[in-house]
Amino acid sequence: MGKKTIHVSDFSGQVLRPDDEVVKVVVLEHPDLVAGPVQLDATPVEVESIDDAALDVAVVEIHDRHGGGEPRRVVLTASEFDAMATDVPMAQLLRTAERVKPPKARRSAEKIDYGTIEHAGKPHRGRVTEEEARLVREQLDEVNKRLADAGIRQVDPADPEHAARYGFPGA
Repeated sequence: MGKKTIHVSDFSGQVLRPDDEVVKVVVLEHPDLVAGPVQLDATPVEVESIDDAALDVAVVEIHDRHGGGEPRRVVLTASEFDAMATDVPMAQLLRTAERVKPPKARRSAEKIDYGTIEHAGKPHRGRVTEEEARLVREQLDEVNKRLADAGIRQVDPADPEHAARYGFPGA
């Protein structure tokens, strides 16, 4: 008995032939997105109007006492944001404003223990311990939520490399 895989567009359900061009659409943020970025497949025709539908937006972080120490991310139209500058035009203000430097990565002198729920499943070059593999298998949803929240690739038991690395059945 053989198996046949049929690829379809995530948007329309249209069957994609092996010689069809497939466009990968990565959804980074959406109100219904729960566990981090996802990938959708589409045909070029299905996404050709996406640039025309795009909005000019400003994405800002608000650092104030209401965030409990964490900044709040806000998306608003560029024209709404531009209207907030009443003394100097926003374009000029943005050209002359102080640049934000990304935080420097701190090198930790202590070794990361991937055998803890805090670090299990994170990509690393070392050998996966049985403890890490067990945590990933038994608490996959929790591990993947943490990874997604951190913007790190998630563990996929259907991926042969992940299945072998973490000891999922069928590896």
